[in-house]
Amino acid sequence: MSTLLIALLAVPALAAAILWALPANTGDRVAAIVGSVVSGIVLIGSAVLWWDMLRPRGNPVLGLAVTADLPRTLPGKINAYAETDVSWIPQLDVRFHLGVDTISMPLIVLTALLVFLCCLYSLRITPRAGRTRSLIALLLVIETGVIGTFSALDLVLFFLFFEVVLIPMWLVIDIWGDEHDREGRRRAATTFVLMTVFGSALMLLGFLLVHRLAGTFDLEVLGQNPIAGGHGIALIAAVLIALGLAVKMPLWPLHIWLPDAHAKAPTVGSVLLAGVLLKLGSYGMIRILLPVLPDATATIAPYLAGFSTVAIVAGSLACLAQTDVKRLIAYSSVGHMGFIGLGIATMSPEGLAGAMYANIAHGIITGLLFFLAGAIKDRHDTSDLRAIGRALYARLPRISGLLTFACLASLGLPGLAGFWGEMLILLGAYHPADSLPRTTFLVLMVIAGLGAVLTAAYFLKLIRQLCQGDPAEHPATAFAVDVSRIELITWSPLVVLTVFLGVWPPFLLDYWTFL
Repeated sequence: MSTLLIALLAVPALAAAILWALPANTGDRVAAIVGSVVSGIVLIGSAVLWWDMLRPRGNPVLGLAVTADLPRTLPGKINAYAETDVSWIPQLDVRFHLGVDTISMPLIVLTALLVFLCCLYSLRITPRAGRTRSLIALLLVIETGVIGTFSALDLVLFFLFFEVVLIPMWLVIDIWGDEHDREGRRRAATTFVLMTVFGSALMLLGFLLVHRLAGTFDLEVLGQNPIAGGHGIALIAAVLIALGLAVKMPLWPLHIWLPDAHAKAPTVGSVLLAGVLLKLGSYGMIRILLPVLPDATATIAPYLAGFSTVAIVAGSLACLAQTDVKRLIAYSSVGHMGFIGLGIATMSPEGLAGAMYANIAHGIITGLLFFLAGAIKDRHDTSDLRAIGRALYARLPRISGLLTFACLASLGLPGLAGFWGEMLILLGAYHPADSLPRTTFLVLMVIAGLGAVLTAAYFLKLIRQLCQGDPAEHPATAFAVDVSRIELITWSPLVVLTVFLGVWPPFLLDYWTFL
């Protein structure tokens, strides 16, 4: 299966190169078909890899019959599957070391699914800037970088794949972003690159300090022999790595690049940015920070939890003040990633399981929200709530119904995917790791709970403001198509997964929980 994992990286990269090599007059539809086929193959391959990883040890579909030897890998010793480990740059002690486990595999499948849906969406709905061939190629390069990051078991390899994503996303925002605001999209793209490069530089310095202390970049070795001590160089390394990953999540106050990047990006760019790229930061904290530097992480955990809680409240308050649909959803991501940061900071079984579950749920739900926001913007030529009017339900009842569904899922309605992650995170804050100050986390839990109430408030305000007005007071041109066939095909998997993960959380939790 190691060959299959390498193929998941090579196939989209080669397809991107082929797309760029095609004649300039290649049609948009041909490029979208190639992208859909290739990303579909990657999705099938990732699903097969996940199935094969779990198949001998139980029933992975229902999450039943879990036996003791299941690789329930959690922060600590890595039990890698489909592993490839060869020397790459011996002079620098860098290895080409890949592998997956039950932490990384669901994120790889999520990445493959969202890229496939974005390519499928582009079969019929393309940005006005054209050049779909280059756009699809960049999406496939992003897929390679993200899957590589989730499967890298060497710190330098992790960093390199982490960086592969930056330039393609910068181009996606800069070239195919908001056609009405050229300067705004360029500013958003530039801020995105500068902030993420700054974070990456800090993270690389932290990795170098880890190598100085441990003599290796290999995550399997580091997981078996974590760096002890919560002070000195270990603490500096933990702070640098945490800051670098916090920029990517992003956590307050390092989130300043996110709202403009989301607001100005094309629909497929916003979907991947929220659904996939933000997960690189939270995954890095779970995969690297906690197992490699446990004592130093315990030292900074209360501060990480504090900034995460501020992100929850600040993101919610910012949402209440927004008049643009895409910016509102962007700020909601700040709050949701704040919950994930709080769960990681608890260093408790419940908190970490909740953070990983919320990672997947946020990718699915927010991906759907940005697809819907893009559909509304396409039909009204704006995402400004004041220009769209309050009677969307009367004009686009199906889109309005789906938007209401996605908002309810995002605010954490029981029975939908967004509920379980936040509940477990709050439970983890109630029972943090023994080495952490419980009183501090109890206070933060209460504040985060108030943030959850604010989340419900701004989503309900959005529904009322956008969908429930009087059509007579807010007339608008009638639309021939409410939900097109390609939109229905694209959005349906996200709707189904939102319900499925809401009613059957053991599908993931049986392989994560360490209760």
